[in-house]
Amino acid sequence: MRFVALVAIILFIPIFVFLIRQGAAARKYFYISLGIMPFVIDALNLDAAIISWAMWPGYVKGISLSLLDAAAIAILIANRRTFASVPFRSIIIAYIVAASLSIIFSGEPQASLFYVWQLCRMFIVFLAVTCVCKNEKGPQLIIAGIILGVSFQAGHTIYEKLTGAIQATGTLGHQNLLGMVTHFALYPSLALLLSKGRNKLAVVGVAASLIVVILGASRATIGLAGFGIVLLLAMSMIRKTTAAKVKMAFLGILMFAVAAPLAIDSLQQRFTEKPIAGSYDERAAFESAAKMIISEHPMGVGANRYVVVASTEGYSERAGVAWNFGSRSANVHNTYLLVAAETGYLGLFCFILFLLWPIITALRYAWSDRRDPRGEVALGLVVTMIVVALHCFYEWIWVTYVVQYMVGISYGIMAGLILQRRSERAARLLANRSDHSHEDDKYEITEKDKALRV
Repeated sequence: MRFVALVAIILFIPIFVFLIRQGAAARKYFYISLGIMPFVIDALNLDAAIISWAMWPGYVKGISLSLLDAAAIAILIANRRTFASVPFRSIIIAYIVAASLSIIFSGEPQASLFYVWQLCRMFIVFLAVTCVCKNEKGPQLIIAGIILGVSFQAGHTIYEKLTGAIQATGTLGHQNLLGMVTHFALYPSLALLLSKGRNKLAVVGVAASLIVVILGASRATIGLAGFGIVLLLAMSMIRKTTAAKVKMAFLGILMFAVAAPLAIDSLQQRFTEKPIAGSYDERAAFESAAKMIISEHPMGVGANRYVVVASTEGYSERAGVAWNFGSRSANVHNTYLLVAAETGYLGLFCFILFLLWPIITALRYAWSDRRDPRGEVALGLVVTMIVVALHCFYEWIWVTYVVQYMVGISYGIMAGLILQRRSERAARLLANRSDHSHEDDKYEITEKDKALRV
């Protein structure tokens, strides 16, 4: 059955190419769907496995292809352009290469190849979104899709809460994963509000994101969401203060006043149901095991292999990780330690560069022209990247395909904004050269007229 689904996904590629070439109306809804799909792939079974290791304890269990991959490939086919000058291309490739090198040191090379394949899927989506967002309306269409996607998850979390769930997980299977994915919707939505004022869809995006954050009852997500909102408002006000932004800041304070009791109530319900253990610090035990692996394997043990190595080679035992399936089958709750343990110091360096360079680039973009409203969207992406980078200190879930899709989409939006500005500058430069050329022609004609008069 999975091969039937795989063939169906492949057959969608020419259908998508046809839709893209039909006209602006068809493209509009197709581009919106790019932002929706990461939120609904699991719920609607929009992917199929080429190779499946269902019982593998790693975070990637095979080589898969999704409908979003098919859509991205169709966009690249329809655009037929080179990608030599695309921003962030080099740092993404560098991290993919570092993950690929870890295959050499892997006890199960095919399992490590699964993760490299997943990174390549992210890269293809990144290139496709960049193609879309180099056009003026592209970023808004992608963000609109993301808002619709998080709204779907918000509706599901409300249903879960009404049916007695302590921590709502949405359709993604875990509240921490849902919380991290929500970062990619919350801050771009708020940034659209700051740049355009009355934007009903952006209001829906902020409200839906906050619903997911509160009902998920994840301490890290709630704390980082509050930090990110304050950071974005502050950065936006520093960039350019307007009456609308001051009003938005007051509304933000009001929203906090309303949301805080709800968040506290969700946390109280969670810890009443599942009280925090006393002396055993599982997170610290995981980190101790990861540090042992890093010290003994500076080149890494191979991507997608942490759980196997920690359990079978005695690292979890020596670190004091509890002897139960849930603990021994879990990754270290720190993405940086997980990346270092699996891909070595080289992989960690490339990963940090992968996270850091887009933040620096987006900040420069936002501040280089404070009158450009697109700078507000760039700030929203900056805060998204900062919050996700901080969240990686508390969670390992950055390495899942859903989060990596959202990373690829966010980087693609930012790359598209940069290409828009480059194109505008090139057009202005060409226009200036053309004006100077006309002036030179006038000067030559004048000199000829003087000669004739003489």
